[in-house]
Amino acid sequence: MTRIHDGQDRPPRLVGVLGGMGPAATADFYGKLVEETPATGDQSHVPVVIWADPRVPDRSLSLLGLGEDPTPQLQRGVRALKRAGCEVLVVPCNTAHAFVPRLADEAGLELVSIVEVTADALASAGVTTAGLLATSGTLHSGLYADALRERDIAAVKPSDGEQRQVSAAIAAVKSGTVTAGHRTALAEVARSLAERGAERVVAACTEIVLALDSRRVPVPVLDPARLLARKVAAVSLAGGSTRIAGATRP
Repeated sequence: MTRIHDGQDRPPRLVGVLGGMGPAATADFYGKLVEETPATGDQSHVPVVIWADPRVPDRSLSLLGLGEDPTPQLQRGVRALKRAGCEVLVVPCNTAHAFVPRLADEAGLELVSIVEVTADALASAGVTTAGLLATSGTLHSGLYADALRERDIAAVKPSDGEQRQVSAAIAAVKSGTVTAGHRTALAEVARSLAERGAERVVAACTEIVLALDSRRVPVPVLDPARLLARKVAAVSLAGGSTRIAGATRP
């Protein structure tokens, strides 16, 4: 459904990126959006406004009942993007999707959900069991487990010890201190998920792909950020109102 905008049909829709969670993942997402847009020059790329506020309280800690509610800060960003004229909202943070659908609805923005886009991709590939590498908050919230269950896909999660290693790697990406040890630990957890039946391993935190060497994993690793970028390009360049899978409109 993606096409190059030629200026003769409906103009592309302005996309608002609610980022900063974290900064490296936001930059990575925008690079992937550029790569996934079938453009012939500057003018045929997706128009984007990026709101990257790293001061949003930790979403995972909030979901675990250990931290401040990030909703007010997230709402501030969503409203700023709405005022900027954005029609489509994208959030390159998986955990934040426990909070943003309601905020997008209130603002009248079409949310392209990273969770729904990823679950759709797994279902389209005929996957029946998927392993999840995610924040503890994402796992606790059931964001992915619920979306996969709706598509008859079983979710495989790390053990408690493995999850501590995943959390350490995520924190290292956010602080810019990723080591070979973090990369090795992530690959070992991913291999463990595959050994327990996962046909795909989902990098269900946008920091994971910045620390995981997918070549060391025996099954394909799915990058939700790239899937999201591909879908956002399709939604924006289609122009007008859309009903593309993975996009929700109030």
